[in-house]
Amino acid sequence: MSTHANNVTAESTVDTMAKLNVLGDECARTILIATSDGPQTAKELTEIADCSSATVYRRINNLLESELLAECIRFEENGTHTTAYEATVDHVQVTIGQNGIDVSTVAGE
Repeated sequence: MSTHANNVTAESTVDTMAKLNVLGDECARTILIATSDGPQTAKELTEIADCSSATVYRRINNLLESELLAECIRFEENGTHTTAYEATVDHVQVTIGQNGIDVSTVAGE
């Protein structure tokens, strides 16, 4: 099985509050955790998250927009392929200071 990420960017254009908002949702956190071990399809994530498929797709879109998740193609041994999703970060750090709140991420290797 191999993958190819499509939307990984070098510099984030997502604001801090967008990342915090998406991380505040339990279903989104479950998706992020599940995809940190490797790419998962939306169907697999629906089973893991125990949420409706509509909810999972909304959370996937939120995570993609927040650059915490990337879409990729998963190639199976039988020659088929499917869209899958994988976490783009290993760590999220929230810093609160005089200049406000900052969210920084450390990308996966």
